[in-house]
Amino acid sequence: MAENNAVPMIQAIDLTVGYGDIVVLENINFTINKGEIFVIIGGSGCGKSTILKHLIGLYEPIKGDILIKGESIVKADWDEKRRIMKSFGVLYQSGALFSALTITENIALQLEEYTDYPEDEIFRRVNEKLKLVGLEGAGPKMPSELSGGMKKRAALARAMALDPEILFFDEPSTSLDPVTAAMMDRLIIDLRDRLGTTMVIVTHDLDSIYAISDRVIMLDKATKTIVARGKPSELRKSNPPPSVKEFLERAGLSRKMD
Repeated sequence: MAENNAVPMIQAIDLTVGYGDIVVLENINFTINKGEIFVIIGGSGCGKSTILKHLIGLYEPIKGDILIKGESIVKADWDEKRRIMKSFGVLYQSGALFSALTITENIALQLEEYTDYPEDEIFRRVNEKLKLVGLEGAGPKMPSELSGGMKKRAALARAMALDPEILFFDEPSTSLDPVTAAMMDRLIIDLRDRLGTTMVIVTHDLDSIYAISDRVIMLDKATKTIVARGKPSELRKSNPPPSVKEFLERAGLSRKMD
């Protein structure tokens, strides 16, 4: 569970984001605490992936600031930004493994780029991460030899290579069957509980939302802002606006209809 800290792990302050002259979200404010599983939800086109890309430093906001452990990733110069970015890992929707490299080589890339570890230490750390995600012994395999769920777990092991304090997930259950998606949910909770890692997850999978989240924010395309925030089970009981209620009461349908 989340802990109370004087400095949140992440703060979005009066954040306006978009592309060029197109504003997707405006004047957004939220905080994410250490050890929290924080989930960003909403309908298609509401800006979930857009805000994630801004949080991890891929895009500059139109206005506002993003603080990672109290430091601005928006105002940082390149060297400072690179240092801040080492504190988090990202699991992309597709997994984004390099198809020409083995799983071991995929995970080792970050360790080779960002550390001075000798080869044997890199190999030890790669195997440690594979064990954490239940893929012990899969290092020599190519991505094409893995199932969809195994690829996601291998990509998660790569995201954890540098022992990040924060993990970002973009639709972690996409393309997974219901059983495998539920296994991914359990893995996320287990890793948070064992390592204390802060998790920030973008998802439309309502089963996941109820299974893993400590808190959610719900984004709205029409108003370009946050229309609900809190624990999803409590939100559903609190007589929320009709659009929020309808979204949350669809829970359980997504995987059953796959």
